[in-house]
Order: sequence, then structure tokens, then C-alpha cells
Amino acid sequence: MQPLVSTEELAEAMAGERPPVLLDVRWALSGPPGRLAYDAGHLPGAVFVDLDRELAAPPGAGGRHPLPDSVDLQRVLRAAGVSSDRPVVAYDAADGSVAARAWWLLKWAGHEHASVLDGGFAAWSSEDREISVAIPEPTPGDIVVRPNGRPVVDASGAAELASTGVLLDARAPQRYSGAVEPVDPRPGHVPGARNAPFAAHVDASGRWRSPAALAEHFAGLGVRPDVAVGAYCGSGVTACSVLLALESAGLSGPDRPAALYAGSWSEWAGQPDRPAAIGDSPG
Repeated sequence: MQPLVSTEELAEAMAGERPPVLLDVRWALSGPPGRLAYDAGHLPGAVFVDLDRELAAPPGAGGRHPLPDSVDLQRVLRAAGVSSDRPVVAYDAADGSVAARAWWLLKWAGHEHASVLDGGFAAWSSEDREISVAIPEPTPGDIVVRPNGRPVVDASGAAELASTGVLLDARAPQRYSGAVEPVDPRPGHVPGARNAPFAAHVDASGRWRSPAALAEHFAGLGVRPDVAVGAYCGSGVTACSVLLALESAGLSGPDRPAALYAGSWSEWAGQPDRPAAIGDSPG
């Protein structure tokens, strides 16, 4: 499957004999809880998956959204109806920056038939497509989570990528530069990291930019086929949308995947011995 699917493609797949599993991953850093939006209306058959409790381990020294334990993730995915041979489409409120976390986790777990809905719930509902309030009871899936289907780096690995490859910071420019830091222990960015805000992946309509446009965007940030690439953000969530964009642009994939620094700035900033760069340049 392609990393991104359109509303038209999803509607056609949902009408087929074996429709994809739909995961509703709506979430916002400052609330309200995504479950409230899900209960008010969701794509027919979609199962709500809680980012904080089900797509991450409890916060701690490893950051605000550490990767979930593989056993826990398998339980969550099976309960949602995910099987190894059945496609999965994740969606969030709009830009895919949160749904990308579910997409990446599925790839990390060894499930290659996963996509994100382009434009999310906003695009689906704006086209007057069917919305449901019914809570589905999916048949349990049989996925076996096999971690490391996509690479993960720790803080030391992130530092190495920043100096020898390309490390992309998915946060907004103000947080990257250190002008503001509303969440984590201190401001700034990993020295050598380049700012690649997740908001740059979509156009004015809220749909994802074309693969060619994304490829040009990343080329401007120094991404090349012969250079190792990784991404991070505040807590390892929106960084996954950078990885999704890289894959959509043909710059990453199963044969040469980009890495996720899962702990991200929330881990880095909590380690006093780690330097922090301030300003608009990589530093």
C-alpha cells in the first residue's frame, strides 16, 4: 500500500469484500481528549486508539511518549482487529501528523500494509461522506508484533546522525529555535539537527503535497540517497509524519528506512549533559 490514501480510494476499499481496518487516532497536545471527538462521530467501523495509553508507554526518563512494549502493542492492535494480511488505514483530525504514529508503529511491528488517510477526518467529513456514532466490536486480529521493522535510535544515535547524516526536527520553528518551549524541560534543539516542521507536508487545502514536492522539500534540507536520515520532534509523535513524508517522496522505505529518535526532545532535554543549540541554524 502507498503511505497515503485519498478519501476516494478509502471509500472504494471500504465498499470491498475485505475492507481495511480503520484506526481513529485523533489527539491534540493541549486537548480535549480525542475520544470525545470519536464519540461525536467517526468513519464507519473505525476503532479509537488512544495515543497516550495505547500507542506509547508511560512517560518517564525515555520521554513523554516512549515506544510501547511490543506485547502491549500486539494486544491493542489485535483488539482493534488488525491482522497481518489485512490493510490498515489510520486517520487523525486533519494533517496526518498524529495518525503517522500509528502508521509508523505498524511498520515497526512488521506490518507493511498500512496507510494514513490524506486530509484525515476533516477531509472525509467535508465531502459529506458517511459518519457513524456506532461503536464497533471488531473480530480480534492475529497480528504478531515483530519489533524493529523500522530503525530506532537513542540520544547518542541521534547525535551521531546530526553530525554524520541528516537529523530532521519536526517541531515548529519557534520550538526548534528555542524561542518558546511550552512543554519540555529546556528550549533548543539537538546540535546539528535541521528544522523540518511537520506543517510543511500539507498544502493550503490541508492535503498532503505531491511526492515530487516533498522530494524537493527534503532535498533542500540535505536529504540524499547516500546519506543516513533520522527524525525527532517533541516526544516522537509528529516526527513520524516526517518519516511518512520521506516514504511518500520515495526517499525512505523497507530497503533504506529513515530512523526515529523515539525519545526526541523530551528525552534529550531531560539529560543535563546533552548540549542544546539555540537559534534558527542547526548549530
